[in-house]
Amino acid sequence: MIGFRETDTPGAEEFLFLPLGGTGEIGMNLNLYGHDEKWLMVDCGITFGDERTPGIDVIMPDPAFIEERIEDLCGLVLTHAHEDHLGAVQYLWQRLKCPVYATPFTAAVLRRKLVEASFGNDVEIIEVPMSGRFDVGPFNIELITLTHSIPEPNALVIRTPMGAILHTGDWKLDPDPQIGPSPDERRLMALGEEGVLAMVCDSTNAMSPGRSGSEGDVRENLAEVVKGCDGLVAVACFASNVARLESAAKAAIACGRQPALVGRSLWRMNDAARETGYLQDLPNFLTDEAASRLPPEKVLLICTGSQGEPRAALARIARGDHNFIEMGEGDTVIFSSREIPGNEVAIGELQNALTQLGCTIITANDAEIHTSGHPNRDELADMYGWIRPRVAIPVHGEHRHLLAHARLAQSCQVPHGIVSKNGMLMNVTPNGVDVLDEVYAGRLALDGDRLIPLDHGSIRQRRRMAYNGAAVVSIALDGSGKLADEAQISISGLLDSDGPEWDELLDIAEDAVESLSKKQRQDDGTVIEAVRVSVRRRLQQMTRRRPQVEVHLLRV
Repeated sequence: MIGFRETDTPGAEEFLFLPLGGTGEIGMNLNLYGHDEKWLMVDCGITFGDERTPGIDVIMPDPAFIEERIEDLCGLVLTHAHEDHLGAVQYLWQRLKCPVYATPFTAAVLRRKLVEASFGNDVEIIEVPMSGRFDVGPFNIELITLTHSIPEPNALVIRTPMGAILHTGDWKLDPDPQIGPSPDERRLMALGEEGVLAMVCDSTNAMSPGRSGSEGDVRENLAEVVKGCDGLVAVACFASNVARLESAAKAAIACGRQPALVGRSLWRMNDAARETGYLQDLPNFLTDEAASRLPPEKVLLICTGSQGEPRAALARIARGDHNFIEMGEGDTVIFSSREIPGNEVAIGELQNALTQLGCTIITANDAEIHTSGHPNRDELADMYGWIRPRVAIPVHGEHRHLLAHARLAQSCQVPHGIVSKNGMLMNVTPNGVDVLDEVYAGRLALDGDRLIPLDHGSIRQRRRMAYNGAAVVSIALDGSGKLADEAQISISGLLDSDGPEWDELLDIAEDAVESLSKKQRQDDGTVIEAVRVSVRRRLQQMTRRRPQVEVHLLRV
């Protein structure tokens, strides 16, 4: 049952948790912890638009709740450098204006993103070492090293006098991660001995049995696959997976090929990785232009675009409009990635386009050349066995993932748990979670260079136009209210431009005006509504759609 707070300020004997993004969904993580009159933000990420949000590429949580309490926000801690955890900083920091804490690689990635923002130099980025410990307001933060599909993923131990909460971020238990250290299992076990109030934990693979697999195995398998290829080879992977980038490069070198990077985001990740001490035993990558001058069998391309993104390098190669790279008969494209739900159609179209060029396609269904960055059920069980929290709070997953996670935690003898949602304000106690309130947890969309609510009228209008089409009718009346000229109509997405229906619709528009009394024609609103209703009704009959109809009235 939800209670109602008398104050918006976290109490000295409260340890509040408030997810504003990333709970009940995968992506755009933004979490708040509250204690002793202060708030701590953990992560600030984005997700990407789809066919339901025409014209919108980037979506993020609306920070309105904390904006109203901005003087109480003491800092933002980033768990790692994936877009769904830090991608919104470049859009929202001006609303937050707080220090940002990150480990070196995450800080390097963030600085490169902030170059695109006018306020980039104003952001105070405080680098903290791996396994570091630091204070942010009344919160003491300890980093514990885990593994994920990007360097330097950290769990946060957030301590207050009320107890310690472990916020895992994204993680897995990879004994052979290839880049960076293995998970600090010893420290996790010691933390469990110290006592943990709650664990706020990744749920992405909570429905997947067993273990997620190791990057070490992927590296071996990828080298074997490349060894069996002739002609030009391209490996498509996520740009942020630096270990996979290294695995592909080493597979190339072992097979007598030179690795090249094709795609700007790969170069940005390469630069951030080398700046912070990774990829040091690899030679510099070739550019796409340099690679194009070598025999195909001497090159391995590492490309962006594994999800079928139309502007990414691999899509441009498939369309034949890349400036330097061409692929065809006898060449091979290796998809060392998973299909993100929602991208299946785009990926299928990309792979079809590549096969039409004559390329051979190899995916994770053909060979073990990809592994997830998130924990499967056995890894979650290990974590619960080590940490032994009083309360389980699943996050980072859709509702079905959260529910499966909560049931798993219960089977691991965790006394209390909750399946929460964005906007649920909770007080975490040794006896469970008290739900105090439900607060606004909206979404912002990047529309060009402005941020607008995701339910903004312009987006709803685009959606209606995309599904139902649109028409614009222009009417000119003289001073006496009679038609000064023939009506004009423009129709999008409904009828052929040279069809007979257009003349009929023009007649309907003019008849709607002429059916009005002289007095009614003097009122703009009455004329516009009469024409709009008449034209829309006939369009509905013709098309079985509900088009948007606008009427422009000119008096001459």
